[in-house]
Amino acid sequence: MSATRNGHANGAAPGDMIPAPISKRFSDIPSAIDIPVQGDQEDEAVEIDLEDLVDDPTELCTLFENERAARTYWMTVSLAYAKQKKIDHAIEMLNRGGNAMQDNNPKEKLSIITCLCWMYLWKSREAPRVPPEGGLLSEAKTKDYYLQLATSSLNEASRINPAFPPLFLARGVLQLLKASLQAPSKAPGAGHVEQDKADLLKSALKAFDQASKVSQGKNMLALLGRARALFGLGNYKESLEVYQSVLRKMPDLVDPDPRIGIGCCFWQLRHKDDAKQAWERSLEINPESKTANILLGLYYLDASSRVPTNSPDFIRLYKKAMNEYTQKSFKIDKNQPLTCATFASYFLSKKNLAYVDTLANKAIQFTDVNAIASDGWYLLARKEHFNGNYELAADYYRRADEARGGLERGYLPAKFGVAQLSVLNNDLGEAKLRLEKIIQAANKNERNYEAMILLGTLYAEEVFANQYAASKEDKSAEMRKAIDYLEHVRTAWKDPKKNLSPDSAILLNLARLYEADQPDKALECLLQVEQLELDQIPASEHPAGIEDESALRNALRKNLPPQLLNNIGCFYSQAEKHDLASQMFEAALSSCMRIGEKGEDIDTDALVTTISFNLGRSYESQGLTDQAVEVYEKLVARHDDYIDAKARLAYIKLRKSPNKEGPDAVAQLQQENSSDLEVRALYGWYLGRVSSRKKSGNVNEDPELRHYKHTLQYHDKHDRYALVGMGNLYMMAAREMRRETDQEKQKRSAGYTRAVEFFDKALQLDPKNAYAAHGIAIALVEDKKDYKAALPIFLKVRETIKDPNVYINIGHIYAELRQFSKAIESYDIALSKEGKANDPGILACLGRTWLNKGRHERNLDAYKTALDYAKKALEVSPDQVHFKFNVAFVQIQQVQHIMNVPETQRTLAQLEEASEGLEAAIVALDEIATHPQPPYPKADLEQRANMARNTQRKQLGRQIEKQKEYEEKNKEKLAAALEQRQAELKRREEERQRALEQERERQEKIRKEREEILARDREIAEQRAEEEKARLEAELTTDSETGEKVKRKRKIKAKSTGEPRSKGRSRKKKAETDGSEDESEEERQPKKKRKLASKKESSKYKSAEIVVDSSDDDEDALERAERAIENHRSPASDADNASRADNNEDRMDVDNAGGQDDEEEEEEVTTTRAPTKRGRRGRVLDDSDEDEDEAEGGGSANAEANGGSDAGEEEPAAAADTSMADAADEDEED
Repeated sequence: MSATRNGHANGAAPGDMIPAPISKRFSDIPSAIDIPVQGDQEDEAVEIDLEDLVDDPTELCTLFENERAARTYWMTVSLAYAKQKKIDHAIEMLNRGGNAMQDNNPKEKLSIITCLCWMYLWKSREAPRVPPEGGLLSEAKTKDYYLQLATSSLNEASRINPAFPPLFLARGVLQLLKASLQAPSKAPGAGHVEQDKADLLKSALKAFDQASKVSQGKNMLALLGRARALFGLGNYKESLEVYQSVLRKMPDLVDPDPRIGIGCCFWQLRHKDDAKQAWERSLEINPESKTANILLGLYYLDASSRVPTNSPDFIRLYKKAMNEYTQKSFKIDKNQPLTCATFASYFLSKKNLAYVDTLANKAIQFTDVNAIASDGWYLLARKEHFNGNYELAADYYRRADEARGGLERGYLPAKFGVAQLSVLNNDLGEAKLRLEKIIQAANKNERNYEAMILLGTLYAEEVFANQYAASKEDKSAEMRKAIDYLEHVRTAWKDPKKNLSPDSAILLNLARLYEADQPDKALECLLQVEQLELDQIPASEHPAGIEDESALRNALRKNLPPQLLNNIGCFYSQAEKHDLASQMFEAALSSCMRIGEKGEDIDTDALVTTISFNLGRSYESQGLTDQAVEVYEKLVARHDDYIDAKARLAYIKLRKSPNKEGPDAVAQLQQENSSDLEVRALYGWYLGRVSSRKKSGNVNEDPELRHYKHTLQYHDKHDRYALVGMGNLYMMAAREMRRETDQEKQKRSAGYTRAVEFFDKALQLDPKNAYAAHGIAIALVEDKKDYKAALPIFLKVRETIKDPNVYINIGHIYAELRQFSKAIESYDIALSKEGKANDPGILACLGRTWLNKGRHERNLDAYKTALDYAKKALEVSPDQVHFKFNVAFVQIQQVQHIMNVPETQRTLAQLEEASEGLEAAIVALDEIATHPQPPYPKADLEQRANMARNTQRKQLGRQIEKQKEYEEKNKEKLAAALEQRQAELKRREEERQRALEQERERQEKIRKEREEILARDREIAEQRAEEEKARLEAELTTDSETGEKVKRKRKIKAKSTGEPRSKGRSRKKKAETDGSEDESEEERQPKKKRKLASKKESSKYKSAEIVVDSSDDDEDALERAERAIENHRSPASDADNASRADNNEDRMDVDNAGGQDDEEEEEEVTTTRAPTKRGRRGRVLDDSDEDEDEAEGGGSANAEANGGSDAGEEEPAAAADTSMADAADEDEED
């Protein structure tokens, strides 16, 4: 902060280096000192070299004692020892000096005792915090030991002279050091200071204030102590202000350096870049500052934590922190606690545990900051954790936590370490409890994501273990918690401020959790893992010549783990995206081949077998049967005992040739592998297809049922496929039973009950068995008619069972519940499934539902839709006589409905169409009656046909005639109504278009107006900028001495004897148009004026007069008032003013307020002057002023005009400030 002179520092040449400030500590210690001794000569003395003192001060002490050296000699030598960092020798000198001064005046001893106190404080800073291992606490010279000695010395000095100024500073430092040794606060929340520590810091603050007061604010060390105490109390803003004030008052202070404190305050206030600048400046002044070096190292370490660890920025920042700053700080002082803790953390990451132990213990021993001690214990805990010494690690974690407050406060990494130890000790309950507390204690904006990851993983593992347990438990709550925690972490990845890298393990756990209930989300997680793996492939391994992104992606997949690709393919297959599934399986096989070529120690054969089978199933789903057969045959060739592949081959053969090769293959497979449950399930399915053509009346004789019963009796009584199969067989048998008598109904109900027992047993073994649940729902509907209980089951299983029959059943239930719209929707979904586009059964169900909807809603269009679906079903299966009956039935129902519709709601065309349908129905019923297997008795069909022929035909004919008569009679009205309706619709459309056009025009007009306003604003802004520039240029003139541009000064017109001086201080006006210098005074005069109405002619004070503003805001109110006052007080100008008032009555405001009192008058003046831009002081004129005004007479106005003209010639564009305050100053100068 050196002063500059003529652009150079202290007049130095431009090339000279500005010397950096240096430390003034011990600067007053001379290089040598002469000690007077008793001898032959009076001026005999012994010279002592203070730069090369002896290691043992005993001889010097003896010399001083014998020669009775003065106090200053003792203190000078002891300070010379202190300068050389030999504090123990300095303390010995001071103790011997104090003893030698026992007989002297106590005040002589005061300085020595005070200096001794400072030495003890110095030793306290360097002493260990805790005694070394193996040492006795009573013999250890710890920080507390030296603080007690310092306290004793301070008390002794205070007894001699309590007002001795250095004692205030010493007392403040002592309280600061005592406060640093206090235990941390255990209260929750950041920034809370323990009461004992706060009391000590407040005492220190008081002592520093006293020291500063004694020195009249000149003691910078007292101010630095005050800033440090405020920092300890958490008042960082005030502390920063004190530090900055010290730097302003003493910019060359470098030891201690206030810039260090400024940086620390900025850091606590979250202004980290400002902190960095302060520390860099400190390092620039003192490159050997160990504190500035380590703090800058920590700044760059913090910066490296905000970038991904795999980025080049991380490596650059981390190297800069450790190599450039931390290492230098360590070289300067190997016992600096903060440096030791930082280096220990570095060596821990390098697994160099021997250095970790040494450095962490140093940090713990020598620090007086609880947080650094906590870091030391934590590093020791991590070391023991890594070595497997869990008990010792737990103890160190506890100490690290307690050093920062413990309990609700504490150190989160230490708490997390204890939770990790609980997991390693398999105490999962304790681990979860600790992790829950960590998460709950964190803020929403600062969540502990490591704790969330571990806790979510623990809950996930608990869910996975339960899936494979013999006895299943309800782990839905644990699953929800696991998903919640892991999804929170996954969401945090998207926030760049969090700087969290995605973790594949989290995504894989989420995929496993989502697998059963939300396979789409599981697939999403696996695809994200795939992208992470692809991003990690270096560009050098990318194949050349591939530009298409999808092709490049497929080519790179061979570098991914085959297990991942296989799982993605399985989820694609489950979602019926079989082409994508095939791509994934093929890529997984390529990955297995790559692993085999590299010779990695992985069992690729098992992977290839599983993935190949999945690929074959995918080919089957796509209809690529030949390719699937090729894959299965290769699998069987490699593993002839691979039964699953053989079963698929037998199934494909059965599909291709159901008469010869297929049955033989299935039978051979059953003979070779009769104990395999999958083969038995396939054989049972085959028996069901064969025996379905020749079902016997007795279900117990069914070969499929006997096969399932054999499976349950001799192979596995818990085989779920056999249980569900038997339930289906019993249910189909019950469905076919007669239900005419009560006994038959009871027998039928017993059959359904038997089926439900098998379904229920399957559900007990597998609660998510959708086929068993589906069977129970069907039984509820068919046996109990309990549609409401069955509907939720159907709705739940429809996502699992990809079968159109589920939607058909749902449609049946909705139809029975008279929810026809939902029933139609379900039937439409079933119709849209593969292979069901023209299913006559579904079309017939849709026709029936539309017919019931038409009946229920009395809707003729619904009848028509029902007829369309009935005809579609007949077109698909023209040989089915019951579909033909359905068409005839709907046509008859349509006729019955349309005959009951009022004439106003139907048309003649609709009646004629219904008549045609009736004739077709009569013919169809006659044909159906002659069919060998009619759906209803022949007599009933003939009776229905005769009724349609004889009754309905005549009734419909009468309705047609009636409709003709109605339409003929109301033809003109209908036409007019139709025309009116069309005209109304046309008018509404025109109005709508007109409104749209008006809105468009309005929007266009607004847009143009906005553009014009913007253009006008730009022009005004440019004009104002040009005017301002011209005004500023006009205010400048050339200095005759320097030749530089300076601001023009206002000239004061010389006062002459013959010319009276004007009392008015006019304010120059800005030029309204061109602002040229030659503009005349008349052009600048305002057009509107104001009159002055006087309360009393002989009023002594001009401020008692009332001024009334004109409407012209541009005219200066003060100038008008003063000009009016001059005219009023001058007798020579009264006549002119009167004539001028007469001429300008039409544009002047006259206020005759002579009768108002003084308060009202003053109030008016205040109100009138309020709009002016700056406030002005009132001016009181004495009698001499009034006499001078009268002597001036009418010449004052001319003098004012001339003065304004002269000023205008020199400053054409400047507006002179003629406030009352300035005018009063000028009067004093005159």
